[in-house]
Amino acid sequence: MKRARLFAPWKRAGYHQAMLKIGLPANISEDFLIDFPKENVELVRLPDSLDRPVEVEFWIPPMFGWLATPMFPYLRGVKVIQCLLAGVDWILPWLPKGILLCDGQGLHNIPVAEWIVGAILASLYRFPHYRDCQDEQYWDGQVLLKGASGMPAAPADSKAGVHSYRILADELHSKKVLIVGYGGIGAEVERLLKVFDVEVTRVARTAKPGVSAFGDLAGLIPDADVVVLLVPLTDTTRGMMDADMLSRMKPGALLVNAARGPVVDTDALLLQLQAKRIHAVLDVTDPEPLPKGHALWSAPNCFITPHIAGSVAGFSSRGYKFAGEQVRRYMAGEPMLNHVNEAGY
Repeated sequence: MKRARLFAPWKRAGYHQAMLKIGLPANISEDFLIDFPKENVELVRLPDSLDRPVEVEFWIPPMFGWLATPMFPYLRGVKVIQCLLAGVDWILPWLPKGILLCDGQGLHNIPVAEWIVGAILASLYRFPHYRDCQDEQYWDGQVLLKGASGMPAAPADSKAGVHSYRILADELHSKKVLIVGYGGIGAEVERLLKVFDVEVTRVARTAKPGVSAFGDLAGLIPDADVVVLLVPLTDTTRGMMDADMLSRMKPGALLVNAARGPVVDTDALLLQLQAKRIHAVLDVTDPEPLPKGHALWSAPNCFITPHIAGSVAGFSSRGYKFAGEQVRRYMAGEPMLNHVNEAGY
């Protein structure tokens, strides 16, 4: 985790001398706040909709940007924003200079990595299809797929045609997995995938031993059976998976997006899915939320979850424990963790 330097003169004394007002969502249970300092702290519970100015120095915003963004203009005296999400691209456009922003990097590693492995298995074993069959009370023990399926299978009855296959599922064992955005979550994904004897290729913004750079992506994609996206949304990564990159994926390969929707060109992805050339599992989309009637909902070989990969039962406890430690560090004048910027106040 990154550490932030603190510049306010009173922090050099080593402690926070005044009452620290901490703004947090009104509905947070007291059980999640047991690790917060008890002295010289005032917890200011903020409703989802503010209509008057409120003084807070340390703000823990709601999880949803559509709640937090209109709330910020009503806050006065904010010096630190501690977001519990790993992605803070939605905060940066309206963040004033002089406010220290820290993110929740590391808090989502385990649940998001587990979601990714589950998503890969669900796609390879066609769980969404069989769930649909169960809803229809239809025993579809063998699926007849015409055209390129991209999954190894035994030829069907010759009457079905040379391009038809009867497929039950595919296995993850020995697949080639390309992790694009190799950080804490990517490392956890690789750890979980070891039991499947997969071959992992790592890609990050800059190259280092064992990790390729974004610039090498075009040459690495054609060999991958599974492409996992974990990059933050930046000017560099926006549209990273465009028509050219998607066309480089091998037929039948799987794209897993647990990053941000705009990392993938939606129109280009739809063309690939509608041609039944690749598969996709998406926890994020562009646009998001995905509106009713959007073509992604009904696209072939596409399984969608509504941005819930990190939304697990244990997250609030883990997140507010971390927030409590950040408050303690701030009050003690110690370097804070996970800083996104350097606040020059």
